[in-house]
Amino acid sequence: MTSKIKVDNINKVSDDSNIIKKCGTTTTIGSGASNPIVVDGSAITLGRCGGTVALASGATQTGFGRTGTVDWQTGSIKTSTFTAANGEGYFANTSGGSFTMNLPAGSAGNIVSVVDYTNTFQTNSLTIAPNGSQKLGGVAASVDLSTEGQSVTFVYVDDTEGWKNVQDSTSNVAGSPFIQATGGTVTTSGNDKIHTFTGPGTFTVSSASTNCAAENIVSYMIVGGGGGGGAQGGGGGGGGGYRELKSPTTPYTASPLDGYPSAPNRVTITAQSYPIVVGGGGTAPPSKKIGCNGVNSSALGITAAGGGGGGSRSGCGPACNPSERAGNPGGSGGGGGGSCGPRPDPASGNGNVPPVSPPQGQPGGNGKNSGNHQGGGGGGAAGAGAAGDCSPDTGGPGGAGTATSITGSPVTRAGGGGGGNQGPTAGTGGSGGGGAGGLPGGPGAAGSDNTGGGGGGTGFPGSPGLASNGGSGIVIIRYKFK
Repeated sequence: MTSKIKVDNINKVSDDSNIIKKCGTTTTIGSGASNPIVVDGSAITLGRCGGTVALASGATQTGFGRTGTVDWQTGSIKTSTFTAANGEGYFANTSGGSFTMNLPAGSAGNIVSVVDYTNTFQTNSLTIAPNGSQKLGGVAASVDLSTEGQSVTFVYVDDTEGWKNVQDSTSNVAGSPFIQATGGTVTTSGNDKIHTFTGPGTFTVSSASTNCAAENIVSYMIVGGGGGGGAQGGGGGGGGGYRELKSPTTPYTASPLDGYPSAPNRVTITAQSYPIVVGGGGTAPPSKKIGCNGVNSSALGITAAGGGGGGSRSGCGPACNPSERAGNPGGSGGGGGGSCGPRPDPASGNGNVPPVSPPQGQPGGNGKNSGNHQGGGGGGAAGAGAAGDCSPDTGGPGGAGTATSITGSPVTRAGGGGGGNQGPTAGTGGSGGGGAGGLPGGPGAAGSDNTGGGGGGTGFPGSPGLASNGGSGIVIIRYKFK
């Protein structure tokens, strides 16, 4: 005969509170704030309002289902082929080579996740293989994950579709080991960022590269403002000084004036703010005949000088002002003004003033002392300005600028302005933004903005107020960002 104990309640001796209480179809274990288990005819309630239900250390649970998440296996980074388990997420390190994650035999509601641990899936892919004849996205075949930083979550739906990818993203929220910077207009070319400044600003480096020291040697191109053209048969303005350095970590075709690896030219950036100055083009006020020099541009401690202003015709008598006939020195020199009478040809301005290596510019061309007034061409970054000539009767062409692909495609800058003339032909502007010279009664063309091109000299006769402006300069900085 089976022994039985029949009671409705079991109470504590000390305070007579309930340990087990039976009331109708409901049984309560515990009492007051400690009611942890309530059993009635249709439900079992664990814990109380505001309480916590916890599994003891080492205990496991079954039968409660999942909430659409996985348990990430942070203590087991995968580096070779393995079989996943339902409800788990994995970090796959393929830096040593490709391998396979085999999916478990799926049943409805199963879930598995995986993420690119070292951002190397694009080099060594991870293969996802379904179990046996089960399907992956409706197809009984494996798939390769080959996107850098990819993370994927699969849920088994049914035998028709099998495992379905319910989340696929690129994990790109991470600290970068490359240079991080802001300022100017930012574009990209391959793995490089390019900051272009067409006016004053600040290049702010929030973090330098931690990959290698060479990545902190940035590429740059700095062009000063072009010189203004001279008046009345004036010489062309010189192109703005041109400075460039191509870092070995930023692949593009630099100009012949690349200053690498000279220490004065090489700049290693650090986390700080760098002021950027973009020089304006030179002008010629109405009260002055000779063109004004362009304004210096500077960045990263490097300065490109403004181009020299073009000289002016200042009369044919013995009292003419020699200082207004000669072109000014500058980044590239201004061309000499046209003249007449028994005196030497008006001199041009020297380039590469102040001197740097490689030279930031070339000299202008002399004006011509003849019956007409042929101004000399302004110097350019890659070529000297040509002298005015009376046979044929022409103003001197401006010197050529130089081309670089620092922005991703070749662009020529820092050309000299053409010389003006009293005769039928004015000097052409140098390639790289140099303005053409003017003919009688007309001004020369202005230098192109953000090229540092020199302004063209004015034709003769003409008012000093018709002198043309040089073009403004530019600053470009390029570095590796991925």
